This record gives sequence, structure tokens and C-alpha cells, in this order.
Amino acid sequence: VALAATTISAPALAKKAATHVMVNEEMGVPVFPYDITDKPYKIVGVVTAGVRKATIFSKEPSQKKIYAELWERGEKLGADAVIGAKYGDSHMTAMSWGSTKAGGVAIKFLTEAEIASGAKSDTLEGFNPEAWTGKKM
Repeated sequence: VALAATTISAPALAKKAATHVMVNEEMGVPVFPYDITDKPYKIVGVVTAGVRKATIFSKEPSQKKIYAELWERGEKLGADAVIGAKYGDSHMTAMSWGSTKAGGVAIKFLTEAEIASGAKSDTLEGFNPEAWTGKKM
């Protein structure tokens, strides 16, 4: 009986493999610190994250963890990637032993049909995330 339950629940435990249009090989997620200039895209939103330390003795959040947090938020917006990713040093607050603020721009790549119909690609040049969010990044 236990064997049957294990066999039945195994597919439920299987993780769905993530497929991304593009991925930052070093970080394992489609988050980049720079603009993408070789593939046309539209900006879908600005993503921000505050990555906290568990205790005062915990290590600073790694770039990989910060990028994973940014990607989680970009994915919720339906983005194909997050570009212009930035983050600063960790700072103690009244509610945290240390929090690192991070931000980036969520983008969706244009489809072949959108490109054929003359849709223009966005760019980070001149883009002001504060105008979108009302917050300083």
C-alpha cells in the first residue's frame, strides 16, 4: 500500500521544467544587468525586490538570490526577461537584520507578427523607472 501511494504521488512531485526565451547562464534566470540590443522587446513594467537576511549573522544575499527574486516578480508580469538589473548594499532596518534593495525592467520580446507589422522596440536608453513607479530605484 505504501509503495502504491509513493508511485501515485511521484508525478505530483515532479517539477515542471522552466523554459526561457533567453537566460543568463551564470545566474540560471533571464535577468541581466544590461540592455538587450539584439532582440526587439516591449517594456511591461518595473520590478523591485527587497531581499532580507534571516539573522544578523547571515551572509549578504548573493547575486544569484537577488536575480531569482527579480525574476520571480518579472515572471508574474508575464515578462520574458528582466534587464537593467541593479542592487545595492544591505542595510539594517527596524524590521530586518539587513535588506538589499534591487530593481530592474521587465520586458516581453516582440513576436514575428509584431515585428512584421512594424511594432517598434523599446530600449532602456532614456527610460525612467521612477516615472513608472513613483519610487526612487
